[in-house]
Amino acid sequence: MVSQQTFRLSARPRGFHVVTREIMEQLPDLPQTGLLHLFIQHTSAAITVNEAADPDVLTDFESIFNQLVPENLPFLVHTLEGPDDMPAHIKAAMIGHSIMLPISEGRLALGTWQGIYLCEFRNRASARCIVATVYG
Repeated sequence: MVSQQTFRLSARPRGFHVVTREIMEQLPDLPQTGLLHLFIQHTSAAITVNEAADPDVLTDFESIFNQLVPENLPFLVHTLEGPDDMPAHIKAAMIGHSIMLPISEGRLALGTWQGIYLCEFRNRASARCIVATVYG
């Protein structure tokens, strides 16, 4: 059986945010076993899985990505939407727009310290749309 729904994550400031609980609240009851595919419908934000226990990890991710792809690079051409836009596209491409998670015993089979991240790369972002597809 396959089910699919689209929902919005609340707007967040630029940075990395653990959104596991918010996503789970939007989903129907999960099957005993299966897969959950999550796709973010935006080009300046990303979704991934990483450590959700220590908030310093979120800060470090933001710092590293800002060092890798800083704003105001003099050679960027796509600048109409502000100095954070093109770097946001690059950062989103580096992390990715979808994740696939296993479902076991009716729950996501995340590791002990893992959580789902919304990676927000714009300075002033709106709510972000997620397409969730459950296979099982």
